[in-house]
Amino acid sequence: MRKNLLLISLFLTACSSNPYKAEKIETEMEKSQNVYGGEQAGIKDGNLVLQKKVILAEELRKLQVDVHELEDKVYGNQKYGSWGLYGTLKDCRKKLSDKSNGGDGKLRWIEKIERVTDQEDEFKIGIDEKDRLVAVKEEFLKDRIDRYKKYSKILKSREIDFQEKVDICKTNLKSQKYDHENKTN
Repeated sequence: MRKNLLLISLFLTACSSNPYKAEKIETEMEKSQNVYGGEQAGIKDGNLVLQKKVILAEELRKLQVDVHELEDKVYGNQKYGSWGLYGTLKDCRKKLSDKSNGGDGKLRWIEKIERVTDQEDEFKIGIDEKDRLVAVKEEFLKDRIDRYKKYSKILKSREIDFQEKVDICKTNLKSQKYDHENKTN
């Protein structure tokens, strides 16, 4: 019985909280002092607390910029002519297969580019309050933040993976060149 009451209360608590609703948060503190990077030390309800308060739009903007920069680091940016780790690996594998470097002349396979931020936006098309034709895309703020945090995790993993593959390729290329030069001498 006690277990059932606990489960029911957990269920009701979960149902009553909506992660998309704006919640009123009390941020005022007594005797607050700046610490570092937006953090403040102070007294709240008689307790000594450390509080960091950020503007959500700025945090989202920073997260999105960081993710797009990381994706460019991994896959490059064709608009600006950068290669990224992907292009560096592709170039290294070309050199590794080059007969002048001791390769067999056959290109080595490389994974396809899988940019995580490329997605088709779905817009609602219609007429707004001022009788203008518009296309509107809406998304819950929490969902956008969660999505970009997921992108960040994926891209950090790919960055480590591609960096390791580039390092291995460069080491193999040096070794192969050395063997090829010493074989021909």
